[in-house]
Amino acid sequence: MADVLRIGVIGLGSVFEPYAELLRRLQTEGRVRVVRTCDINPRRADASRHYLHESIPFCTDYSEVIADPGVDAVAILTSMPHHGPIALEAMQAGKHVLVEKPMSVDLPGAEAIMEVAARCESVLVCAPGVVLSPTYQAIWKRVVHEGQIGTVHLARGRYGWSGPTWGPWFYRSGGGPVFDLGVYNITALTGLLGPARRVTAFAGTTSPRRVVDGEEIEVEVYDNYQILIDFGSSAFASVTTGFTIQQYRSPALELYGSEGTIQMLGDDWAPEGYEMWSNEMGAWALCGEVDPRWDWTSGLEHLVDVAGGATQLIQPDHAFHVLELMLAADRAASTGVAQQLSSTFDPLPFDPASIELHSSFPTHDRRIVRTEEHLKETAP
Repeated sequence: MADVLRIGVIGLGSVFEPYAELLRRLQTEGRVRVVRTCDINPRRADASRHYLHESIPFCTDYSEVIADPGVDAVAILTSMPHHGPIALEAMQAGKHVLVEKPMSVDLPGAEAIMEVAARCESVLVCAPGVVLSPTYQAIWKRVVHEGQIGTVHLARGRYGWSGPTWGPWFYRSGGGPVFDLGVYNITALTGLLGPARRVTAFAGTTSPRRVVDGEEIEVEVYDNYQILIDFGSSAFASVTTGFTIQQYRSPALELYGSEGTIQMLGDDWAPEGYEMWSNEMGAWALCGEVDPRWDWTSGLEHLVDVAGGATQLIQPDHAFHVLELMLAADRAASTGVAQQLSSTFDPLPFDPASIELHSSFPTHDRRIVRTEEHLKETAP
Protein backbone atom coordinates (compact mmCIF):
# COMPACT_ATOMS: atom_id res chain seq x y z
CA MET A 1 0.00 0.00 0.00
CA ALA A 2 2.99 2.34 0.51
CA ASP A 3 3.42 2.49 -3.27
CA VAL A 4 -0.19 3.48 -3.90
CA LEU A 5 -0.52 7.19 -4.69
CA ARG A 6 -3.44 8.71 -2.81
CA ILE A 7 -5.24 11.23 -4.99
CA GLY A 8 -7.66 14.03 -4.29
CA VAL A 9 -9.74 15.19 -7.27
CA ILE A 10 -10.70 18.87 -7.34
CA GLY A 11 -13.38 19.62 -9.93
CA LEU A 12 -16.06 17.09 -10.86
CA GLY A 13 -17.52 18.76 -13.94
CA SER A 14 -17.35 17.76 -17.60
CA VAL A 15 -13.60 17.00 -17.55
CA PHE A 16 -13.93 14.57 -14.65
CA GLU A 17 -15.73 11.85 -16.61
CA PRO A 18 -12.84 11.02 -19.00
CA TYR A 19 -10.33 11.23 -16.15
CA ALA A 20 -12.50 8.89 -14.10
CA GLU A 21 -12.07 6.18 -16.73
CA LEU A 22 -8.30 6.41 -16.31
CA LEU A 23 -8.58 6.52 -12.52
CA ARG A 24 -10.68 3.35 -12.50
CA ARG A 25 -7.97 1.54 -14.44
CA LEU A 26 -5.17 2.85 -12.24
CA GLN A 27 -7.11 1.83 -9.12
CA THR A 28 -7.70 -1.64 -10.54
CA GLU A 29 -3.97 -1.92 -11.20
CA GLY A 30 -3.28 -0.96 -7.59
CA ARG A 31 -1.31 2.15 -8.51
CA VAL A 32 -3.58 4.86 -7.11
CA ARG A 33 -6.47 5.31 -4.72
CA VAL A 34 -8.87 8.25 -4.93
CA VAL A 35 -9.39 9.32 -1.31
CA ARG A 36 -11.05 12.77 -1.59
CA THR A 37 -13.24 14.60 -4.11
CA CYS A 38 -14.24 18.25 -4.24
CA ASP A 39 -16.45 20.59 -6.24
CA ILE A 40 -17.98 23.99 -5.51
CA ASN A 41 -21.31 22.55 -6.64
CA PRO A 42 -22.69 20.33 -3.83
CA ARG A 43 -24.95 18.59 -6.35
CA ARG A 44 -21.86 16.80 -7.66
CA ALA A 45 -21.28 14.97 -4.38
CA ASP A 46 -22.36 11.69 -5.98
CA ALA A 47 -20.06 12.03 -8.99
CA SER A 48 -17.53 9.60 -7.58
CA ARG A 49 -20.22 6.95 -7.11
CA HIS A 50 -21.44 7.50 -10.65
CA TYR A 51 -18.06 7.59 -12.42
CA LEU A 52 -15.70 5.74 -10.05
CA HIS A 53 -18.32 3.27 -8.86
CA GLU A 54 -17.65 3.96 -5.19
CA SER A 55 -18.49 6.57 -2.58
CA ILE A 56 -15.54 8.83 -1.76
CA PRO A 57 -15.49 11.62 0.87
CA PHE A 58 -16.66 14.87 -0.73
CA CYS A 59 -16.32 18.55 0.16
CA THR A 60 -16.93 21.93 -1.47
CA ASP A 61 -13.71 23.60 -0.22
CA TYR A 62 -10.60 22.58 -2.14
CA SER A 63 -8.37 23.71 0.75
CA GLU A 64 -9.71 20.78 2.80
CA VAL A 65 -8.41 18.35 0.18
CA ILE A 66 -5.02 20.06 0.00
CA ALA A 67 -4.66 20.16 3.82
CA ASP A 68 -5.51 16.47 4.20
CA PRO A 69 -2.31 14.56 5.18
CA GLY A 70 -3.84 11.46 3.61
CA VAL A 71 -3.66 13.05 0.13
CA ASP A 72 -0.39 12.64 -1.80
CA ALA A 73 -1.44 14.26 -5.07
CA VAL A 74 -4.23 16.43 -6.42
CA ALA A 75 -5.79 16.45 -9.86
CA ILE A 76 -7.08 19.95 -10.64
CA LEU A 77 -9.97 19.65 -13.12
CA THR A 78 -11.83 22.87 -12.35
CA SER A 79 -12.72 25.75 -14.67
CA MET A 80 -9.61 27.44 -16.08
CA PRO A 81 -9.66 30.64 -13.97
CA HIS A 82 -9.25 28.53 -10.81
CA HIS A 83 -6.28 26.43 -11.97
CA GLY A 84 -3.52 28.79 -10.86
CA PRO A 85 -4.56 29.53 -7.26
CA ILE A 86 -5.36 25.87 -6.52
CA ALA A 87 -2.12 24.61 -8.08
CA LEU A 88 -0.08 27.15 -6.11
CA GLU A 89 -1.69 26.19 -2.80
CA ALA A 90 -1.22 22.49 -3.52
CA MET A 91 2.44 22.91 -4.45
CA GLN A 92 3.05 24.99 -1.33
CA ALA A 93 1.55 22.13 0.70
CA GLY A 94 4.00 19.68 -0.84
CA LYS A 95 1.47 17.78 -2.94
CA HIS A 96 2.13 16.32 -6.37
CA VAL A 97 -0.04 18.21 -8.87
CA LEU A 98 -1.74 17.46 -12.16
CA VAL A 99 -3.30 20.69 -13.39
CA GLU A 100 -5.49 20.88 -16.47
CA LYS A 101 -4.63 23.50 -19.08
CA PRO A 102 -3.67 26.21 -18.77
CA MET A 103 -1.57 26.09 -15.58
CA SER A 104 -2.77 29.66 -14.86
CA VAL A 105 -4.68 32.30 -16.79
CA ASP A 106 -2.10 35.01 -16.04
CA LEU A 107 1.69 35.15 -16.03
CA PRO A 108 2.19 36.33 -12.40
CA GLY A 109 0.15 33.37 -11.19
CA ALA A 110 2.21 30.99 -13.30
CA GLU A 111 5.46 32.60 -12.11
CA ALA A 112 4.45 31.98 -8.49
CA ILE A 113 3.76 28.32 -9.27
CA MET A 114 7.09 27.95 -11.06
CA GLU A 115 8.96 29.51 -8.15
CA VAL A 116 7.51 26.97 -5.71
CA ALA A 117 8.03 24.09 -8.14
CA ALA A 118 11.70 24.99 -8.51
CA ARG A 119 12.41 24.62 -4.79
CA CYS A 120 10.20 21.71 -3.78
CA GLU A 121 10.37 17.99 -4.48
CA SER A 122 6.77 17.63 -5.58
CA VAL A 123 5.95 16.71 -9.16
CA LEU A 124 4.10 19.29 -11.27
CA VAL A 125 2.51 18.02 -14.49
CA CYS A 126 0.69 20.60 -16.60
CA ALA A 127 -1.78 19.50 -19.26
CA PRO A 128 -2.06 19.05 -22.18
CA GLY A 129 -0.21 15.77 -22.49
CA VAL A 130 0.07 15.71 -26.28
CA VAL A 131 3.81 15.00 -26.13
CA LEU A 132 3.05 11.64 -24.49
CA SER A 133 1.21 10.12 -27.45
CA PRO A 134 3.08 7.41 -29.40
CA THR A 135 2.25 9.20 -32.66
CA TYR A 136 3.68 12.49 -31.44
CA GLN A 137 6.85 10.81 -30.23
CA ALA A 138 7.26 8.94 -33.52
CA ILE A 139 6.96 12.25 -35.40
CA TRP A 140 9.49 13.81 -33.00
CA LYS A 141 11.92 10.95 -33.67
CA ARG A 142 11.62 11.29 -37.44
CA VAL A 143 11.71 15.09 -37.49
CA VAL A 144 13.93 16.14 -34.59
CA HIS A 145 16.17 13.15 -33.87
CA GLU A 146 16.63 11.69 -37.36
CA GLY A 147 15.95 14.76 -39.51
CA GLN A 148 14.04 12.76 -42.10
CA ILE A 149 12.28 15.80 -43.60
CA GLY A 150 15.29 18.08 -43.37
CA THR A 151 15.11 21.54 -41.84
CA VAL A 152 11.55 22.56 -40.94
CA HIS A 153 10.68 25.92 -42.52
CA LEU A 154 6.91 26.08 -42.06
CA ALA A 155 4.37 24.37 -39.80
CA ARG A 156 0.64 24.53 -39.17
CA GLY A 157 -1.69 23.51 -36.35
CA ARG A 158 -5.49 23.43 -36.24
CA TYR A 159 -8.08 22.67 -33.60
CA GLY A 160 -11.52 24.18 -33.13
CA TRP A 161 -15.22 23.58 -32.90
CA SER A 162 -18.45 25.55 -32.60
CA GLY A 163 -17.97 26.15 -28.87
CA PRO A 164 -19.35 24.95 -25.53
CA THR A 165 -23.01 25.40 -24.68
CA TRP A 166 -22.18 25.08 -20.97
CA GLY A 167 -19.90 26.99 -18.63
CA PRO A 168 -20.20 30.77 -19.12
CA TRP A 169 -16.56 31.15 -18.02
CA PHE A 170 -15.47 29.81 -21.44
CA TYR A 171 -16.60 33.17 -22.86
CA ARG A 172 -15.31 35.45 -20.12
CA SER A 173 -11.93 36.63 -18.89
CA GLY A 174 -9.72 33.60 -18.32
CA GLY A 175 -11.53 31.54 -20.95
CA GLY A 176 -11.57 31.51 -24.73
CA PRO A 177 -10.55 29.08 -27.49
CA VAL A 178 -6.78 29.60 -27.24
CA PHE A 179 -6.65 28.47 -23.60
CA ASP A 180 -9.14 25.70 -24.33
CA LEU A 181 -8.14 24.50 -27.82
CA GLY A 182 -5.16 26.26 -29.37
CA VAL A 183 -3.05 25.29 -26.37
CA TYR A 184 -2.82 21.76 -27.79
CA ASN A 185 -1.37 22.90 -31.12
CA ILE A 186 0.98 25.41 -29.52
CA THR A 187 2.29 22.81 -27.08
CA ALA A 188 2.78 20.29 -29.89
CA LEU A 189 4.50 22.72 -32.27
CA THR A 190 6.85 24.19 -29.67
CA GLY A 191 7.74 20.68 -28.54
CA LEU A 192 8.89 19.91 -32.09
CA LEU A 193 10.35 23.27 -33.11
CA GLY A 194 11.58 24.60 -29.76
CA PRO A 195 10.87 27.86 -27.94
CA ALA A 196 9.28 30.62 -30.01
CA ARG A 197 10.83 34.07 -30.29
CA ARG A 198 7.82 36.22 -31.11
CA VAL A 199 4.15 35.96 -31.98
CA THR A 200 1.50 37.96 -33.72
CA ALA A 201 -2.18 37.28 -34.26
CA PHE A 202 -5.49 38.29 -35.76
CA ALA A 203 -8.46 37.70 -33.47
CA GLY A 204 -12.06 38.77 -33.23
CA THR A 205 -15.44 37.99 -31.72
CA THR A 206 -17.82 36.57 -34.29
CA SER A 207 -20.68 35.84 -31.89
CA PRO A 208 -21.13 38.68 -29.36
CA ARG A 209 -23.92 36.75 -27.68
CA ARG A 210 -24.30 33.01 -27.14
CA VAL A 211 -26.74 30.74 -25.34
CA VAL A 212 -24.93 28.96 -22.50
CA ASP A 213 -26.63 26.79 -19.88
CA GLY A 214 -29.94 27.84 -21.36
CA GLU A 215 -29.35 31.58 -20.96
CA GLU A 216 -28.11 34.20 -23.42
CA ILE A 217 -24.82 35.75 -22.31
CA GLU A 218 -22.44 38.39 -23.64
CA VAL A 219 -19.16 37.03 -25.03
CA GLU A 220 -16.28 38.99 -23.48
CA VAL A 221 -13.33 37.27 -25.21
CA TYR A 222 -12.16 36.64 -28.76
CA ASP A 223 -13.66 33.48 -30.21
CA ASN A 224 -11.80 33.37 -33.55
CA TYR A 225 -7.99 33.30 -34.06
CA GLN A 226 -5.21 33.12 -36.60
CA ILE A 227 -1.87 33.03 -34.79
CA LEU A 228 1.56 33.33 -36.44
CA ILE A 229 4.61 32.14 -34.51
CA ASP A 230 8.24 32.98 -35.29
CA PHE A 231 10.78 30.38 -34.20
CA GLY A 232 13.78 32.21 -35.60
CA SER A 233 15.99 31.22 -38.57
CA SER A 234 13.04 31.97 -40.91
CA ALA A 235 10.97 29.13 -39.42
CA PHE A 236 7.30 30.02 -38.94
CA ALA A 237 4.13 28.28 -37.78
CA SER A 238 0.47 29.20 -37.91
CA VAL A 239 -2.29 28.08 -35.55
CA THR A 240 -5.96 28.23 -36.55
CA THR A 241 -8.33 27.95 -33.63
CA GLY A 242 -11.71 29.19 -32.50
CA PHE A 243 -15.20 28.44 -31.28
CA THR A 244 -16.08 29.06 -34.93
CA ILE A 245 -15.24 25.77 -36.70
CA GLN A 246 -18.18 23.50 -37.46
CA GLN A 247 -16.25 20.52 -38.88
CA TYR A 248 -12.89 19.78 -40.51
CA ARG A 249 -11.10 17.06 -42.46
CA SER A 250 -7.52 18.28 -42.35
CA PRO A 251 -4.46 17.05 -40.43
CA ALA A 252 -3.98 18.38 -36.93
CA LEU A 253 -0.35 19.28 -37.56
CA GLU A 254 1.73 19.76 -40.69
CA LEU A 255 5.48 20.32 -40.84
CA TYR A 256 7.12 21.32 -44.10
CA GLY A 257 10.84 20.60 -44.29
CA SER A 258 13.58 21.05 -46.86
CA GLU A 259 13.48 17.33 -47.70
CA GLY A 260 9.86 16.39 -47.10
CA THR A 261 6.61 16.85 -45.22
CA ILE A 262 5.06 15.13 -42.21
CA GLN A 263 1.49 15.52 -41.01
CA MET A 264 -0.38 14.15 -38.01
CA LEU A 265 -3.80 12.72 -38.85
CA GLY A 266 -6.77 13.25 -36.58
CA ASP A 267 -6.20 15.68 -33.70
CA ASP A 268 -3.02 16.07 -31.69
CA TRP A 269 -5.03 15.15 -28.57
CA ALA A 270 -6.54 12.15 -30.42
CA PRO A 271 -4.08 11.21 -33.19
CA GLU A 272 -4.86 8.69 -35.91
CA GLY A 273 -1.34 8.06 -37.18
CA TYR A 274 0.57 10.25 -39.59
CA GLU A 275 1.79 10.50 -43.18
CA MET A 276 5.23 11.44 -44.38
CA TRP A 277 6.50 12.53 -47.78
CA SER A 278 10.21 12.33 -48.47
CA ASN A 279 11.80 13.62 -51.65
CA GLU A 280 14.04 10.57 -51.68
CA MET A 281 11.12 8.12 -51.71
CA GLY A 282 8.92 10.25 -53.96
CA ALA A 283 5.69 9.02 -52.33
CA TRP A 284 3.63 9.38 -49.19
CA ALA A 285 4.19 6.81 -46.44
CA LEU A 286 1.10 6.20 -44.31
CA CYS A 287 1.92 5.29 -40.71
CA GLY A 288 -0.71 3.77 -38.44
CA GLU A 289 -1.19 4.11 -34.70
CA VAL A 290 1.04 2.15 -32.33
CA ASP A 291 -1.47 2.43 -29.49
CA PRO A 292 -5.01 3.49 -30.51
CA ARG A 293 -5.94 3.27 -26.80
CA TRP A 294 -3.78 6.28 -25.89
CA ASP A 295 -5.91 8.98 -24.32
CA TRP A 296 -5.44 12.70 -23.71
CA THR A 297 -5.87 12.19 -19.95
CA SER A 298 -2.56 10.29 -19.81
CA GLY A 299 -0.83 13.21 -18.08
CA LEU A 300 -2.31 11.92 -14.82
CA GLU A 301 -0.78 8.48 -15.35
CA HIS A 302 2.49 10.25 -16.21
CA LEU A 303 2.30 12.01 -12.84
CA VAL A 304 2.01 8.63 -11.14
CA ASP A 305 4.99 7.33 -13.13
CA VAL A 306 7.15 10.37 -12.35
CA ALA A 307 6.25 10.22 -8.65
CA GLY A 308 7.56 6.66 -8.82
CA GLY A 309 10.88 7.72 -10.35
CA ALA A 310 10.27 7.87 -14.12
CA THR A 311 11.70 10.64 -16.30
CA GLN A 312 9.33 13.61 -16.53
CA LEU A 313 8.47 14.37 -20.16
CA ILE A 314 5.90 17.13 -19.59
CA GLN A 315 8.10 19.95 -18.33
CA PRO A 316 6.65 22.90 -16.35
CA ASP A 317 9.00 25.29 -18.20
CA HIS A 318 7.40 24.20 -21.47
CA ALA A 319 3.89 24.87 -20.12
CA PHE A 320 5.01 28.29 -18.87
CA HIS A 321 6.40 29.18 -22.31
CA VAL A 322 3.14 28.11 -23.95
CA LEU A 323 1.19 30.30 -21.52
CA GLU A 324 3.42 33.30 -22.25
CA LEU A 325 2.91 32.73 -25.98
CA MET A 326 -0.88 32.51 -25.66
CA LEU A 327 -1.12 35.68 -23.59
CA ALA A 328 1.21 37.46 -26.01
CA ALA A 329 -0.98 36.39 -28.94
CA ASP A 330 -3.93 38.14 -27.29
CA ARG A 331 -1.87 41.30 -26.80
CA ALA A 332 -0.73 41.17 -30.42
CA ALA A 333 -4.33 40.82 -31.60
CA SER A 334 -5.43 43.75 -29.44
CA THR A 335 -2.56 46.10 -30.31
CA GLY A 336 -1.61 45.04 -33.82
CA VAL A 337 2.02 44.78 -32.66
CA ALA A 338 4.06 41.56 -32.74
CA GLN A 339 5.13 40.47 -29.25
CA GLN A 340 8.60 39.29 -28.24
CA LEU A 341 8.82 36.24 -25.96
CA SER A 342 11.35 35.93 -23.17
CA SER A 343 10.83 32.47 -21.66
CA THR A 344 12.44 29.27 -22.87
CA PHE A 345 12.57 25.57 -22.08
CA ASP A 346 14.86 22.60 -22.62
CA PRO A 347 14.33 20.13 -25.48
CA LEU A 348 11.91 17.31 -24.73
CA PRO A 349 13.83 14.62 -22.81
CA PHE A 350 12.73 11.70 -24.99
CA ASP A 351 14.79 8.53 -25.27
CA PRO A 352 14.89 7.85 -29.02
CA ALA A 353 15.67 4.17 -28.48
CA SER A 354 12.39 3.68 -26.60
CA ILE A 355 10.21 5.26 -29.31
CA GLU A 356 8.65 2.80 -31.73
CA LEU A 357 8.29 4.01 -35.30
CA HIS A 358 4.91 3.16 -36.77
CA SER A 359 4.55 0.54 -39.43
CA SER A 360 4.10 2.20 -42.81
CA PHE A 361 3.34 1.52 -46.42
CA PRO A 362 3.74 3.77 -49.46
CA THR A 363 0.67 5.08 -51.24
CA HIS A 364 0.42 6.56 -54.72
CA ASP A 365 -3.12 7.88 -54.36
CA ARG A 366 -3.33 10.50 -57.12
CA ARG A 367 -5.32 12.77 -54.80
CA ILE A 368 -2.37 13.28 -52.47
CA VAL A 369 0.85 12.58 -54.40
CA ARG A 370 2.46 15.86 -55.40
CA THR A 371 5.20 14.88 -57.85
CA GLU A 372 6.28 17.33 -60.53
CA GLU A 373 4.58 15.18 -63.18
CA HIS A 374 1.32 15.20 -61.21
CA LEU A 375 1.40 18.98 -60.91
CA LYS A 376 1.87 19.27 -64.67
CA GLU A 377 -1.05 16.89 -65.28
CA THR A 378 -3.43 18.87 -63.07
CA ALA A 379 -2.32 22.40 -63.99
CA PRO A 380 -5.05 24.50 -65.67
